[in-house]
Amino acid sequence: MGVVGLASAVLLAASVALCSAGRADAPRGVAVGFVFDPKAKCDPQCDHGGICIRNGTCFCSKGYEGETCQYANCYPKCKNGGACLRPGKCRCPPGFGGRYCHKVTCDGGCWNGGECIAVNGAAKCICPSSWAGSKCQEAICPQGCRNGGICVAPGICSCPEGWLGGACHTAVCAQSCLNGGKCISPDKCRCRPPFSGPRCEERKKSH
Repeated sequence: MGVVGLASAVLLAASVALCSAGRADAPRGVAVGFVFDPKAKCDPQCDHGGICIRNGTCFCSKGYEGETCQYANCYPKCKNGGACLRPGKCRCPPGFGGRYCHKVTCDGGCWNGGECIAVNGAAKCICPSSWAGSKCQEAICPQGCRNGGICVAPGICSCPEGWLGGACHTAVCAQSCLNGGKCISPDKCRCRPPFSGPRCEERKKSH
């Protein structure tokens, strides 16, 4: 318990009342003096209203502890790396709040169903499987978005002009390719021999 803790248990102010409970005829309280030296010196002096009761021994006021009453008490203790500033008041690290730093808070919140939890002492968004990013703000497209497409929702790509399909993989030709030609990029056909031309409309003449 230590000297200060023992003194705290023994003292209340200038005396300690011993009470008997349980019997109606028991005395209500008897004042018992304690060892207190009015000439006592404490160096360094007792902090936070502590009283020097014997040379080098401080009796701390409620909410403080330590040899010179230099440490504040927080009960329950500050959580998640919080520091006790004064009795019952914690200073919380970023990502934590509440009186005892017991609440986890992700700056800006977690989007799209993400959950804010403490991971290795830091607040972090845990995202559903279809979202990613520090706030679960980035949709995941498992198929990928090609040709400049952007994933805008889980599994859904927003495609640039000239491309279609779930992964923006299908080129669009404003005028269809003829004679078995295939649209390979916006408005560009790949022709089958013996055809050529922008739409594969021209047949090569054989000599």
